Amino acid sequence: MLNRRNFLTAAVGVVAATGLAACAKEDDSSSSSDSGSGGGKKLVLGFSQVGSESGWRSANTDSVKEAAKEAGYTLKFSDAQQKQENQISAIRSYITQGVDVIAFSPVVVTGWDAVLKEAKAKKIPVVLTDRSVETSDESLFVTLVGSDFTDEGRRAAKILEKVLEKAGHKGPVKIAQLEGTTGAAPAIERAKGFKEVMDADHADDWKIVVSQTGDFTRAGGKQVMAAFLQSNPDIDVLFAHNDDMGIGAIQAIEAAGKKPGKDILIVTVDGVKDGFIAMSEGKINAIVECNPLLGPQLMEVVQKVKDGETVERWIKTEESDFMQDQAKAALPTRKY
Repeated sequence: MLNRRNFLTAAVGVVAATGLAACAKEDDSSSSSDSGSGGGKKLVLGFSQVGSESGWRSANTDSVKEAAKEAGYTLKFSDAQQKQENQISAIRSYITQGVDVIAFSPVVVTGWDAVLKEAKAKKIPVVLTDRSVETSDESLFVTLVGSDFTDEGRRAAKILEKVLEKAGHKGPVKIAQLEGTTGAAPAIERAKGFKEVMDADHADDWKIVVSQTGDFTRAGGKQVMAAFLQSNPDIDVLFAHNDDMGIGAIQAIEAAGKKPGKDILIVTVDGVKDGFIAMSEGKINAIVECNPLLGPQLMEVVQKVKDGETVERWIKTEESDFMQDQAKAALPTRKY
Protein backbone atom coordinates (compact mmCIF):
# COMPACT_ATOMS: atom_id res chain seq x y z
CA MET A 1 0.00 0.00 0.00
CA LEU A 2 1.41 3.36 -0.95
CA ASN A 3 1.46 5.87 1.88
CA ARG A 4 0.79 8.79 -0.43
CA ARG A 5 -1.91 7.17 -2.45
CA ASN A 6 -4.32 6.14 0.32
CA PHE A 7 -6.55 4.19 -2.09
CA LEU A 8 -10.20 4.08 -0.99
CA THR A 9 -12.01 0.81 -0.41
CA ALA A 10 -15.39 2.24 -1.29
CA ALA A 11 -16.51 2.89 -4.86
CA VAL A 12 -16.26 6.47 -6.00
CA GLY A 13 -18.58 8.41 -8.32
CA VAL A 14 -17.85 9.05 -11.96
CA VAL A 15 -18.64 12.12 -14.03
CA ALA A 16 -20.66 11.27 -17.14
CA ALA A 17 -18.64 11.94 -20.26
CA THR A 18 -20.68 10.65 -23.21
CA GLY A 19 -20.50 12.88 -26.26
CA LEU A 20 -17.82 15.20 -24.91
CA ALA A 21 -14.84 14.03 -27.00
CA ALA A 22 -15.04 17.16 -29.14
CA CYS A 23 -14.39 19.36 -26.08
CA ALA A 24 -10.82 18.12 -25.65
CA LYS A 25 -7.93 18.89 -27.97
CA GLU A 26 -6.62 15.70 -29.54
CA ASP A 27 -3.78 14.95 -31.90
CA ASP A 28 -1.85 11.92 -33.10
CA SER A 29 1.94 11.93 -33.13
CA SER A 30 4.42 9.27 -34.23
CA SER A 31 7.96 8.80 -35.41
CA SER A 32 8.78 8.00 -39.01
CA SER A 33 10.00 4.45 -38.40
CA ASP A 34 8.50 1.29 -36.95
CA SER A 35 9.43 0.42 -33.39
CA GLY A 36 11.51 -2.60 -32.54
CA SER A 37 14.54 -4.02 -34.31
CA GLY A 38 12.34 -6.20 -36.49
CA GLY A 39 10.39 -3.28 -37.92
CA GLY A 40 7.14 -4.66 -36.49
CA LYS A 41 3.98 -2.85 -35.50
CA LYS A 42 4.49 0.32 -33.50
CA LEU A 43 3.39 0.47 -29.89
CA VAL A 44 0.36 2.78 -29.68
CA LEU A 45 0.10 4.93 -26.54
CA GLY A 46 -2.98 6.96 -25.66
CA PHE A 47 -2.04 9.85 -23.38
CA SER A 48 -4.52 12.25 -21.76
CA GLN A 49 -2.99 15.42 -20.31
CA VAL A 50 -4.61 17.62 -17.67
CA GLY A 51 -4.26 20.80 -19.71
CA SER A 52 -1.73 23.58 -20.29
CA GLU A 53 -2.34 25.63 -17.16
CA SER A 54 1.30 26.29 -16.27
CA GLY A 55 4.89 26.30 -17.45
CA TRP A 56 5.37 23.00 -15.61
CA ARG A 57 2.52 21.36 -17.51
CA SER A 58 3.77 22.60 -20.87
CA ALA A 59 7.23 21.17 -20.12
CA ASN A 60 5.63 17.88 -19.08
CA THR A 61 3.68 17.67 -22.35
CA ASP A 62 6.77 18.45 -24.43
CA SER A 63 8.73 15.78 -22.57
CA VAL A 64 6.07 13.12 -23.23
CA LYS A 65 5.76 13.99 -26.93
CA GLU A 66 9.52 14.09 -27.52
CA ALA A 67 10.14 10.83 -25.64
CA ALA A 68 7.37 9.02 -27.54
CA LYS A 69 8.88 10.14 -30.83
CA GLU A 70 12.35 9.09 -29.70
CA ALA A 71 11.02 5.66 -28.69
CA GLY A 72 9.27 5.23 -32.05
CA TYR A 73 5.78 4.95 -30.55
CA THR A 74 2.55 6.19 -32.07
CA LEU A 75 1.22 8.75 -29.58
CA LYS A 76 -2.46 9.66 -29.43
CA PHE A 77 -2.49 12.82 -27.33
CA SER A 78 -5.43 14.68 -25.77
CA ASP A 79 -5.54 17.95 -23.79
CA ALA A 80 -8.41 17.76 -21.28
CA GLN A 81 -8.39 21.54 -20.69
CA GLN A 82 -8.68 20.93 -16.93
CA LYS A 83 -12.01 19.12 -17.25
CA GLN A 84 -12.48 15.59 -15.96
CA GLU A 85 -15.32 14.86 -18.36
CA ASN A 86 -13.00 15.60 -21.30
CA GLN A 87 -10.37 13.29 -19.90
CA ILE A 88 -12.81 10.43 -19.34
CA SER A 89 -14.10 10.89 -22.88
CA ALA A 90 -10.54 10.75 -24.27
CA ILE A 91 -9.76 7.57 -22.34
CA ARG A 92 -12.94 5.95 -23.66
CA SER A 93 -11.87 6.95 -27.17
CA TYR A 94 -8.51 5.25 -26.64
CA ILE A 95 -10.31 2.11 -25.44
CA THR A 96 -12.49 2.11 -28.57
CA GLN A 97 -9.42 2.56 -30.76
CA GLY A 98 -7.71 -0.38 -29.07
CA VAL A 99 -4.45 1.32 -28.11
CA ASP A 100 -1.73 -0.80 -26.47
CA VAL A 101 -1.37 1.27 -23.30
CA ILE A 102 -3.24 4.22 -21.79
CA ALA A 103 -1.43 6.83 -19.68
CA PHE A 104 -2.94 9.90 -18.10
CA SER A 105 -2.35 12.60 -15.51
CA PRO A 106 -5.66 12.84 -13.62
CA VAL A 107 -7.39 16.21 -13.34
CA VAL A 108 -8.73 15.25 -9.89
CA VAL A 109 -8.30 12.31 -7.52
CA THR A 110 -11.75 10.69 -7.54
CA GLY A 111 -14.26 9.56 -10.13
CA TRP A 112 -12.27 7.12 -12.30
CA ASP A 113 -13.51 3.63 -11.41
CA ALA A 114 -16.01 3.21 -14.25
CA VAL A 115 -13.69 4.17 -17.12
CA LEU A 116 -10.75 2.25 -15.64
CA LYS A 117 -12.93 -0.85 -15.38
CA GLU A 118 -13.76 -0.42 -19.07
CA ALA A 119 -10.04 -0.37 -19.90
CA LYS A 120 -9.41 -3.44 -17.75
CA ALA A 121 -12.25 -5.31 -19.46
CA LYS A 122 -10.51 -4.69 -22.80
CA LYS A 123 -7.16 -5.74 -21.26
CA ILE A 124 -5.58 -2.35 -21.90
CA PRO A 125 -3.09 -1.53 -19.12
CA VAL A 126 -3.24 1.94 -17.55
CA VAL A 127 -0.27 3.93 -16.27
CA LEU A 128 -0.77 7.04 -14.13
CA THR A 129 1.64 9.93 -14.60
CA ASP A 130 2.38 12.80 -12.22
CA ARG A 131 -0.83 12.46 -10.17
CA SER A 132 -2.59 9.75 -8.21
CA VAL A 133 -6.19 8.55 -8.08
CA GLU A 134 -8.34 7.00 -5.39
CA THR A 135 -9.96 3.81 -6.58
CA SER A 136 -11.93 0.88 -5.14
CA ASP A 137 -9.67 -1.61 -6.96
CA GLU A 138 -5.90 -1.15 -7.10
CA SER A 139 -5.64 -3.49 -10.09
CA LEU A 140 -7.35 -0.89 -12.31
CA PHE A 141 -3.97 0.68 -13.02
CA VAL A 142 -0.48 -0.79 -13.15
CA THR A 143 1.77 1.91 -11.75
CA LEU A 144 2.26 5.60 -11.04
CA VAL A 145 5.22 7.52 -12.48
CA GLY A 146 5.52 10.73 -10.52
CA SER A 147 6.51 12.77 -7.51
CA ASP A 148 5.76 12.42 -3.81
CA PHE A 149 3.56 15.49 -3.36
CA THR A 150 3.14 15.01 0.39
CA ASP A 151 6.90 15.02 0.78
CA GLU A 152 7.08 18.16 -1.37
CA GLY A 153 4.80 19.85 1.17
CA ARG A 154 7.06 18.68 4.00
CA ARG A 155 10.12 19.93 2.12
CA ALA A 156 8.43 23.32 1.62
CA ALA A 157 7.86 23.64 5.36
CA LYS A 158 11.43 22.62 6.17
CA ILE A 159 12.93 25.05 3.66
CA LEU A 160 10.69 27.79 5.05
CA GLU A 161 12.49 27.29 8.37
CA LYS A 162 15.75 28.17 6.59
CA VAL A 163 14.13 31.14 4.82
CA LEU A 164 12.83 32.57 8.09
CA GLU A 165 16.20 32.10 9.78
CA LYS A 166 18.04 33.76 6.89
CA ALA A 167 15.57 36.68 6.95
CA GLY A 168 16.04 37.07 10.71
CA HIS A 169 12.32 36.71 11.34
CA LYS A 170 11.40 36.39 15.01
CA GLY A 171 8.07 35.64 16.65
CA PRO A 172 4.76 34.42 15.16
CA VAL A 173 4.53 33.64 11.45
CA LYS A 174 1.33 34.43 9.56
CA ILE A 175 1.13 32.28 6.44
CA ALA A 176 -1.03 32.63 3.33
CA GLN A 177 -1.43 29.49 1.23
CA LEU A 178 -2.23 29.47 -2.48
CA GLU A 179 -3.64 26.00 -3.13
CA GLY A 180 -3.67 24.12 -6.41
CA THR A 181 -6.84 23.02 -8.20
CA THR A 182 -9.47 21.78 -5.76
CA GLY A 183 -9.53 17.98 -5.65
CA ALA A 184 -6.21 17.56 -7.47
CA ALA A 185 -3.65 15.28 -5.83
CA PRO A 186 -0.80 17.84 -5.66
CA ALA A 187 -3.09 20.39 -4.01
CA ILE A 188 -4.35 17.92 -1.41
CA GLU A 189 -0.99 16.35 -0.66
CA ARG A 190 1.24 19.45 -0.67
CA ALA A 191 -1.11 21.08 1.83
CA LYS A 192 -1.10 17.89 3.90
CA GLY A 193 2.69 17.58 4.01
CA PHE A 194 3.18 21.25 4.89
CA LYS A 195 0.67 21.02 7.71
CA GLU A 196 2.30 17.86 9.08
CA VAL A 197 5.56 19.71 9.70
CA MET A 198 3.80 22.85 10.87
CA ASP A 199 1.72 20.96 13.44
CA ALA A 200 4.64 18.85 14.64
CA ASP A 201 7.31 21.56 14.92
CA HIS A 202 5.61 24.97 14.81
CA ALA A 203 2.20 24.63 16.44
CA ASP A 204 2.95 27.60 18.69
CA ASP A 205 4.43 30.07 16.19
CA TRP A 206 3.16 29.27 12.65
CA LYS A 207 -0.42 29.86 11.57
CA ILE A 208 -2.09 29.62 8.15
CA VAL A 209 -4.32 32.68 8.33
CA VAL A 210 -5.82 32.34 4.84
CA SER A 211 -5.86 29.59 2.22
CA GLN A 212 -7.61 29.37 -1.13
CA THR A 213 -7.20 27.79 -4.56
CA GLY A 214 -5.56 29.70 -7.39
CA ASP A 215 -6.08 26.79 -9.82
CA PHE A 216 -2.33 26.49 -10.49
CA THR A 217 -2.48 29.58 -12.79
CA ARG A 218 -0.76 32.97 -12.71
CA ALA A 219 -4.06 34.77 -13.15
CA GLY A 220 -5.54 32.82 -10.26
CA GLY A 221 -2.52 33.50 -8.07
CA LYS A 222 -2.67 37.23 -8.76
CA GLN A 223 -6.39 37.51 -8.15
CA VAL A 224 -6.44 35.46 -4.96
CA MET A 225 -3.33 37.09 -3.52
CA ALA A 226 -4.87 40.53 -4.05
CA ALA A 227 -7.87 39.36 -2.01
CA PHE A 228 -5.56 37.91 0.66
CA LEU A 229 -3.84 41.27 1.07
CA GLN A 230 -7.17 43.03 1.46
CA SER A 231 -8.27 40.72 4.29
CA ASN A 232 -4.83 40.05 5.82
CA PRO A 233 -2.43 42.91 5.06
CA ASP A 234 0.06 41.71 7.69
CA ILE A 235 0.92 38.34 6.04
CA ASP A 236 4.53 37.30 6.68
CA VAL A 237 4.82 34.31 4.32
CA LEU A 238 3.25 32.99 1.13
CA PHE A 239 3.34 29.26 0.41
CA ALA A 240 2.23 28.71 -3.20
CA HIS A 241 1.59 25.17 -4.47
CA ASN A 242 3.30 26.04 -7.76
CA ASP A 243 5.59 28.69 -9.26
CA ASP A 244 2.97 30.11 -11.62
CA MET A 245 0.62 31.04 -8.78
CA GLY A 246 3.60 32.47 -6.90
CA ILE A 247 4.56 34.61 -9.90
CA GLY A 248 0.98 35.87 -10.18
CA ALA A 249 1.01 36.63 -6.45
CA ILE A 250 4.20 38.66 -6.86
CA GLN A 251 2.32 40.99 -9.20
CA ALA A 252 -0.40 41.51 -6.60
CA ILE A 253 2.14 42.07 -3.82
CA GLU A 254 3.96 44.71 -5.86
CA ALA A 255 0.67 46.36 -6.80
CA ALA A 256 -0.06 46.65 -3.06
CA GLY A 257 3.20 48.53 -2.54
CA LYS A 258 5.04 45.66 -0.84
CA LYS A 259 8.31 43.93 -1.77
CA PRO A 260 7.99 40.21 -2.56
CA GLY A 261 10.81 38.21 -1.02
CA LYS A 262 11.31 40.83 1.71
CA ASP A 263 8.04 42.17 3.09
CA ILE A 264 6.42 38.83 2.29
CA LEU A 265 8.67 35.77 2.14
CA ILE A 266 7.71 33.36 -0.63
CA VAL A 267 8.17 29.59 -0.98
CA THR A 268 6.84 27.84 -4.11
CA VAL A 269 6.86 24.38 -5.68
CA ASP A 270 7.89 23.24 -9.20
CA GLY A 271 11.14 24.84 -10.32
CA VAL A 272 10.20 26.20 -13.75
CA LYS A 273 12.59 28.64 -15.40
CA ASP A 274 10.37 31.68 -14.73
CA GLY A 275 10.34 30.72 -11.06
CA PHE A 276 14.13 30.68 -11.02
CA ILE A 277 14.22 34.06 -12.76
CA ALA A 278 11.96 35.50 -10.05
CA MET A 279 14.13 33.87 -7.39
CA SER A 280 17.33 35.28 -8.95
CA GLU A 281 15.67 38.73 -8.75
CA GLY A 282 15.05 38.24 -5.02
CA LYS A 283 11.28 37.94 -5.36
CA ILE A 284 10.99 34.24 -4.41
CA ASN A 285 12.97 32.99 -1.40
CA ALA A 286 12.99 29.23 -2.06
CA ILE A 287 11.66 26.67 -4.52
CA VAL A 288 10.90 22.99 -3.95
CA GLU A 289 11.51 21.18 -7.22
CA CYS A 290 8.88 18.97 -8.88
CA ASN A 291 10.40 17.51 -12.04
CA PRO A 292 8.08 17.56 -15.11
CA LEU A 293 10.47 15.76 -17.47
CA LEU A 294 8.80 12.38 -17.06
CA GLY A 295 8.68 11.43 -20.75
CA PRO A 296 11.73 9.13 -21.03
CA GLN A 297 10.91 7.37 -17.77
CA LEU A 298 7.28 6.95 -18.84
CA MET A 299 8.21 5.42 -22.21
CA GLU A 300 10.46 2.85 -20.52
CA VAL A 301 7.62 1.89 -18.18
CA VAL A 302 5.07 1.75 -21.02
CA GLN A 303 7.27 -0.70 -22.96
CA LYS A 304 7.73 -2.91 -19.90
CA VAL A 305 3.99 -2.90 -19.20
CA LYS A 306 3.19 -3.77 -22.84
CA ASP A 307 5.70 -6.65 -22.64
CA GLY A 308 4.06 -7.98 -19.49
CA GLU A 309 7.02 -7.22 -17.25
CA THR A 310 6.55 -6.49 -13.55
CA VAL A 311 7.09 -2.85 -12.55
CA GLU A 312 7.12 -1.09 -9.20
CA ARG A 313 3.77 0.20 -8.00
CA TRP A 314 5.11 3.75 -7.62
CA ILE A 315 8.13 4.97 -9.60
CA LYS A 316 9.30 8.21 -8.01
CA THR A 317 11.13 11.06 -9.70
CA GLU A 318 14.35 12.61 -8.40
CA GLU A 319 14.13 16.22 -7.21
CA SER A 320 16.02 18.94 -5.31
CA ASP A 321 15.37 22.09 -3.27
CA PHE A 322 16.82 25.54 -3.96
CA MET A 323 17.40 28.64 -1.84
CA GLN A 324 17.52 32.14 -3.27
CA ASP A 325 21.33 32.32 -3.23
CA GLN A 326 21.48 29.25 -5.52
CA ALA A 327 19.16 30.67 -8.19
CA LYS A 328 21.62 32.49 -10.46
CA ALA A 329 24.01 29.54 -10.64
CA ALA A 330 21.20 27.04 -11.26
CA LEU A 331 19.25 29.11 -13.81
CA PRO A 332 21.40 28.38 -16.92
CA THR A 333 20.95 24.62 -16.44
CA ARG A 334 17.17 24.66 -16.06
CA LYS A 335 15.59 22.65 -18.88
CA TYR A 336 12.01 23.84 -18.39
